[in-house]
Amino acid sequence: MKKWKISAGTASIIGLSAIRVQEPTTTAYLMLGENCLQACKFCAQSRTSQARAHFLSRVSWPEFESSLVAATIADAARQGKIRRICLQVVGDADNWLNTIQSLAILKSGNDIPISVSSCINSADQAQQLFDCGAARIGIALDGATPRIFQSSKHSSWDKRWNLLLECAQAFPGKISTHLIVGLGETEREMISRIAVCLDHDITVGLFAFTPVRGTEWQHRPPPPIECYRRVQVAYYLLRRGYSPDLFSFEQDKLVGFSIDRQQLYQELADGKAFQTSGCSYCNRPYYNERPGQLFYNYPRQLNAQEAVLALEQCRLK
Repeated sequence: MKKWKISAGTASIIGLSAIRVQEPTTTAYLMLGENCLQACKFCAQSRTSQARAHFLSRVSWPEFESSLVAATIADAARQGKIRRICLQVVGDADNWLNTIQSLAILKSGNDIPISVSSCINSADQAQQLFDCGAARIGIALDGATPRIFQSSKHSSWDKRWNLLLECAQAFPGKISTHLIVGLGETEREMISRIAVCLDHDITVGLFAFTPVRGTEWQHRPPPPIECYRRVQVAYYLLRRGYSPDLFSFEQDKLVGFSIDRQQLYQELADGKAFQTSGCSYCNRPYYNERPGQLFYNYPRQLNAQEAVLALEQCRLK
């Protein structure tokens, strides 16, 4: 029987682990495969990485029998504990077969939406995944510019970007991507890329670079929190329909907005701008953080004190 890796938080929520979780996950995260053929400098699963194989970012991924995982996820979904499945498939030689087979197993036991992040090469493959039951498909950029993409992933920007746009056009509203703040891009570059993605109806999951022991970039620092907060605010305002023409930059750093200050603070007062972004019900607890430390992405609604602090951390004019 094939085994699947699931995040430690998922294992706890669906009853396969007794560990306590401070922030419950609302999505079941699965990671399939090993020995990735790609060479992303920040990833624990990269072929160049010396990190432990059961880690991705700061999250550990224990293994369980696939049939047991599928059954317990379905049961947790019926109880309302899990609202979405995120199927992340490592880019190894069995990537495609693993994806198709696992989708079939998951769809046979439940009807909650499944987001799939797999190494596809064409819109035809995306169509096959949708036909097999995927609700959304993720095609990760990670790097915001061709320069950053090439330096961090040793891969072709044009191929990935064109595939992302092709799929977004073919399947409007059903395509996602990931962008990682802190790989060497400027704030202007990151915000510009987010704006283009939103213009093409591509959902963006925003991450902070997280140094992982054993990866090529293990000694690089994470982005300053004020930088990440400004990008979060810009992303939130773009989603709310504000034009990027209202954003002000100095030396490629976001410094303010041509928006009435009272209106701006009304938009941001509830703290939603600082919560995890991406697919619905995806909150990724502790993906970029350690328990007890500052959240880059809050996996829940912020309280009033946290919302005020997050706004102060932006250091806008």
